[in-house]
Amino acid sequence: MKVTVEQTPIPGVLVVSPETFDDHRGFFAEVFRSDVYRAAGLPDTFVQLNLSRSRHGVLRGLHFQYDPPQGKLVRVARGSAFLVAVDLRKGSPTLGKHFATMLDDSTLRMLWAPASFARGFCVLSDVADIEYLSTSVWNARGESGIRWNDPAIGIEWPVKHPILSDKDQAAQTLAEWLARPESNQFRYEVPR
Repeated sequence: MKVTVEQTPIPGVLVVSPETFDDHRGFFAEVFRSDVYRAAGLPDTFVQLNLSRSRHGVLRGLHFQYDPPQGKLVRVARGSAFLVAVDLRKGSPTLGKHFATMLDDSTLRMLWAPASFARGFCVLSDVADIEYLSTSVWNARGESGIRWNDPAIGIEWPVKHPILSDKDQAAQTLAEWLARPESNQFRYEVPR
């Protein structure tokens, strides 16, 4: 297995592409292999796999977990979606900045967003299945979110009137999150 890792404008957020083997029957790909990920400098230990199915126009996010902090490797297993990662690290030169990309089931590209990033997606196909490999287990008391349309972040979502959960509609702004004591767990560390 080979994996290609693309840097994004936000340090720590990566686009990961596994090698695929195509023929007249379809394709085969090793989506995750710990030794290959470790050699590429990616996380190689995940403790939870989640699957979300959503219909066209559904927007989920921007979600994150601070206790315990949770990194996620996200892929679109079926359909297509617009994925976003937002930097929440205090002191980061890219605090409040986001990286967005379109992912689908034909390219198998994935988005890695480490702990201390909020993540979200919007479904572009009729239906999409989104898988998340997580570095820590889910904890309802340690999760939070940022408003999907916070003007301080300025994400240009590909839908004008998304389908949202009540929780996502009522999410806090980035400024409100940064004022909370829990936000101090997300600190930027200068790369060495």
